[in-house]
Amino acid sequence: MLRKVFVVGVGMTKFAKPGTVGDYPDFAKQAVEEALTDAGIEYNVIQQAVCAYAAGDSTSGQRVLYQIGMTGIPIYNVNNNCSTGSSGLFLAKQLIEGGIIDVALVLGFEKMASGALKGSRFPDRAAATGVHQATMRELTEVTPGPLTPQYFGNAGIEHMKKYGTTEVHFAKIAAKNHRHGAKNPRAQSTRAYTVEEVLSSRKIYGPLTKLQCCPTSDGAGAAILMSEDAVIRNELQHKAVEIIGMEMATDTPSTFQEKSFMKLAGYDMTRLASLRLYAKTGITPKQIDVVELHDCFSCNELITYESLQLCGEGEAGKFIDSGANTYGGQVVVNPSGGLIAKGHPLGATGLAQCAELCWQLRGEAGARQVEDARIALQHNLGLGGAVVVALYRKGFPNHTMLSKL
Repeated sequence: MLRKVFVVGVGMTKFAKPGTVGDYPDFAKQAVEEALTDAGIEYNVIQQAVCAYAAGDSTSGQRVLYQIGMTGIPIYNVNNNCSTGSSGLFLAKQLIEGGIIDVALVLGFEKMASGALKGSRFPDRAAATGVHQATMRELTEVTPGPLTPQYFGNAGIEHMKKYGTTEVHFAKIAAKNHRHGAKNPRAQSTRAYTVEEVLSSRKIYGPLTKLQCCPTSDGAGAAILMSEDAVIRNELQHKAVEIIGMEMATDTPSTFQEKSFMKLAGYDMTRLASLRLYAKTGITPKQIDVVELHDCFSCNELITYESLQLCGEGEAGKFIDSGANTYGGQVVVNPSGGLIAKGHPLGATGLAQCAELCWQLRGEAGARQVEDARIALQHNLGLGGAVVVALYRKGFPNHTMLSKL
């Protein structure tokens, strides 16, 4: 029988413009120490660690963790493109729920180059996303410059043609996330922008303008996971957030065979993972109070509303116009500011999403707190491809109340 898994400590650095916060061993160490302090445990309690980053030498995780303790534990180094951080969470959760260990550390970090993501760092071999690139070239003319805004910009154009979505809908998403990010002191961008300012910023591709694209970032996030026995043994019920369920999916044949930009950008992966998750947990989309969603571009947030079944197919525009995606609406999406405002250090993003949702469920999110948040969803996507979708809730909701009696 699978065991329950809980997050008992989280840490996150302020995400920042590349090259402005030192080297990765320093800021990644900061995130781990914050997570340990949050959980109130020492590093020697950790039995195994998973380190997540998309660029760097193969034992960069050891380079960080050796500063904190050299306890001889297994340390894994994971890379799954932009879903790297949550892939690390997925692996650590499986180690605990399968009874192999009781306590795991997951660390995600990235030190990035300035500017838009470039092509492969290994030009002497086949590109990992080569089939995706070839499929996009079959569907449209690929323009010079970065490919990622073309994947997601084309997905947005397809949605506009099919359902009547407008550029204003995408701009409203970006304005919402910048507005949310203005309340997050750990976000890279803390300035709010109007819809008009978003629309008038520099054009990148299709409906996407600069303020609708996530920036490159340096930063780190960390989480400590425990079994139920370990939570009780360490008296951490007041901190524990249960991972109700977590699903990873990769591309299916439809990604390449159905000649759809939305599917090429991960729509079917997300739908498959979320349907599995809802079926296994018994949670429905209408029960979700807060979501951290992979808004690498505003177009992706819009199509993901539908693939997560937060609204019906073709109804994302109506969902946005009604304010259903923010405070006072059906569900608050990206209270942290999302990738667009918070930033996107690739390996750290999944851990930052986990940290935000834990703070929300504990009632520790300050000015961006979602009222009465009980069920939280995480969505982290990587082209190439992989997606992780997870559901969280407070692990011992009556513990604090009982401890005061």
